[in-house]
Amino acid sequence: MSAESIDIIPVNDALTLRAVDEGFVSALYALVQKNKDWLQGSLNWPQTVNDESDTRKNVQGNVMLHQRGYAKMYLIFAQETLIGVISFNLIEPLNKTAYIGYWLDQDQQGKGVMSQALQALMAHYVARGELRRFVIKCRVANTASNELARRNGFTLEGCLKQAEFLNGSYDDQNIYARIVDPDSE
Repeated sequence: MSAESIDIIPVNDALTLRAVDEGFVSALYALVQKNKDWLQGSLNWPQTVNDESDTRKNVQGNVMLHQRGYAKMYLIFAQETLIGVISFNLIEPLNKTAYIGYWLDQDQQGKGVMSQALQALMAHYVARGELRRFVIKCRVANTASNELARRNGFTLEGCLKQAEFLNGSYDDQNIYARIVDPDSE
């Protein structure tokens, strides 16, 4: 990928979002391994990441989805250090709707990083006219994700019963949405 084609979204002087790329596989794998025990408390996929090739396959699939516009995966960097991931796990182009997923290095939490990344990502795609409705689905018990949604202007639309399989059981899932009018931004 040439330097001018790399998709970078500036967040602030210290943070940037960079489109997923195979050049980041080793750093992403290391970050997942560092946070694996903690991540498995809220996400099902970390248990399937056993070596760098698992991360490479995931990145390759996400690069293809990113390029085709079906999903968008960005890596969150503080200066030149990879500290997390934020993505549109699914994009509905006709509805201009994106379903958001994210995770952050446990050591970086509580600093406002994810809120800033979320706001920058949404503003970028609203300004391009590609998206207007953003959805966050999170387990009811995931206090941090529920707070992130509310803190960033998302409205609770409902609770999906037994909608997320995690660690051997089905958990209820809150669904939040935020509609961003490009004329009001």
